[in-house]
Amino acid sequence: MAVTIQDVQHIAALARLALPPERAEATVRELNTILGHMDVLARVDTEGVQEAIGIGARGLPVRSDSDGPVPLARALDAFAPSLRDGLLLVPRLSTHESTEEA
Repeated sequence: MAVTIQDVQHIAALARLALPPERAEATVRELNTILGHMDVLARVDTEGVQEAIGIGARGLPVRSDSDGPVPLARALDAFAPSLRDGLLLVPRLSTHESTEEA
């Protein structure tokens, strides 16, 4: 199935994109090249090839929930500059500081 200029213009209109004619033509070529590559890949004989882990209808196996958080190798206060109520306190970025006087 090939993509046409009308397809690209229709999708651009739905997405409310201003797509110049020369860019629309280039997009048609790019999409049809991608579809051509997908067609080649679809013809590859994969009979007997083990599927990649996590690919396919089954997806990745889900592990059972653990009993709580995994403990850190070092205490939080050993590497955190400041703590309050178990949360890390970090200095405000200079780009977020107000220059107005309160």
